[in-house]
Amino acid sequence: MKTILDEIVSQKRIEILEKQKTQSIESFRNSENFLLPVKSAKASILDKSKSGIIAEFKRKSPSKGFINKDENVKEVVSGYEKYGASLVSVLTDEQFFGGSFDDLQQAKEILNIPVLRKDFIVDEFQVYETKAIGADLILLIAECLTKDEVYHLAKTAKEIGLEVLLELHSEDQLEKVNEFIDLIGINNRNLKNFEVDIEKSKQILKQLPTDLIKVAESGISDPKTVKELRQAGFQGFLIGENFMKAENPSQAFEQFVKESK
Repeated sequence: MKTILDEIVSQKRIEILEKQKTQSIESFRNSENFLLPVKSAKASILDKSKSGIIAEFKRKSPSKGFINKDENVKEVVSGYEKYGASLVSVLTDEQFFGGSFDDLQQAKEILNIPVLRKDFIVDEFQVYETKAIGADLILLIAECLTKDEVYHLAKTAKEIGLEVLLELHSEDQLEKVNEFIDLIGINNRNLKNFEVDIEKSKQILKQLPTDLIKVAESGISDPKTVKELRQAGFQGFLIGENFMKAENPSQAFEQFVKESK
């Protein structure tokens, strides 16, 4: 049975073919952002003056529809940084998540912390594109890539200066971790039944290389959960909908950070 992830990846491949008619890796290499140094996500998460939270700007999800369609990206992300976010994650998928390159670039214009491009990367074309639009960090989702694809895409990202966050969902994806990965994200949500299982994440955590930054992802809505995950050994926490569904995402983030210390 075709999953939503399969559907998204199929759409990505169609979008890439369409973009390749007017853009090329060479055009990305010649773009203004390509030569700019990236800000280190690893350093920012390890900075004790920050919260360790990767706060997300997300307008929509495939399962829930629009969460916060018209929020001003600069207002939201400046609040995230002000109240201690280590990174900001910006959705750039348009069809399923209502995101855009414009959202990411607006965020990048005003932030002093790293920006993660949150999307579904399946081709090296997108890796170069990620650098060209100004992101500091790229997300690779193990669930939709083979071991060889993860290796190639991560190696390409590192060669052009991007840091790499690899997202795992299960123990059988541990073999996809390689020397080009900077951060490992463990998604607490089971993609088959969408249940959140923090205990499962803790088990996977114990099997990860000690030198990698560990990030807990998805289903985090209670500051107590951050405390529990931090105690287990996670250093970063990617949180999206919890803030974006609030009337004022920045205020919601500020309160959450206070309660998670």
